[in-house]
Amino acid sequence: MDIQKKVVWITGASSGIGEALAYEFNKRGALIILSSRRESELERVKEACIDHEETVKILPLDLADEGSITKKTEEAKELFGSIDMLINNGGISQRAYAVDSTMETIRKVMEVNFFGTVALTKAVLPGMIEQKSGHIVVISSVMGKLGTKHRSAYAASKHSLHGWFDCLRQEMYEHDIHVTLVCPGFVKTNVTVNALTADGDTYNKMDDAQKTAMSAEEFARKLMPKLAKQKEEVYIGGYEILSVYVKRLFPGLLNKILKRTKVT
Repeated sequence: MDIQKKVVWITGASSGIGEALAYEFNKRGALIILSSRRESELERVKEACIDHEETVKILPLDLADEGSITKKTEEAKELFGSIDMLINNGGISQRAYAVDSTMETIRKVMEVNFFGTVALTKAVLPGMIEQKSGHIVVISSVMGKLGTKHRSAYAASKHSLHGWFDCLRQEMYEHDIHVTLVCPGFVKTNVTVNALTADGDTYNKMDDAQKTAMSAEEFARKLMPKLAKQKEEVYIGGYEILSVYVKRLFPGLLNKILKRTKVT
């Protein structure tokens, strides 16, 4: 990927996939802006990067605070002068039955995963349109293509991302701005540990599938060549990726399989 000196803004960069991608882009000579709510963790990630004083900047960001996003985007542009790639990785998961989930919790998941991502993208787009280039990357999920037990709010937020960004892609062709939706399967991160329960508390447990999944570092390495080719939709994971194709070709069969599958 010809990413040398390109400016890459990564949300959710304090851990997991976002952190792993920061290291991959850093190794390739990109100029990186790291964002998340946890500034101390962003500092840790920055310190682990090569030539971090010159090539890595920190910009704390809360995707649920829509009122701050325009100002944060202006600050991001000032750090290196432009934004060439936005990686929308920040988000939150949920583990709860739909019937038990409070509307407040459902709205919180949607606010961060969907509305926050859309608001940030809308704030970045005018600059990309002006420079006639850019790449918007959205870290979605296999749950953006299907649904299982205990994932209703999370799956809804990811499905919404696919609808909005598929439309955006069509509108951006004329501006030479690329849109990539990335659907990870199981990746060993703290996404389930930090997930919300039905009433909004923290789940504080790692799913069995996450414990034995590929590392965030392996995921990031596999994603980089896909981004270089500006793929429109990317699937990376294990056997669970097959469910996307079964859903597409044999939806009834997938439903029968999922009814019998234990989901934590």
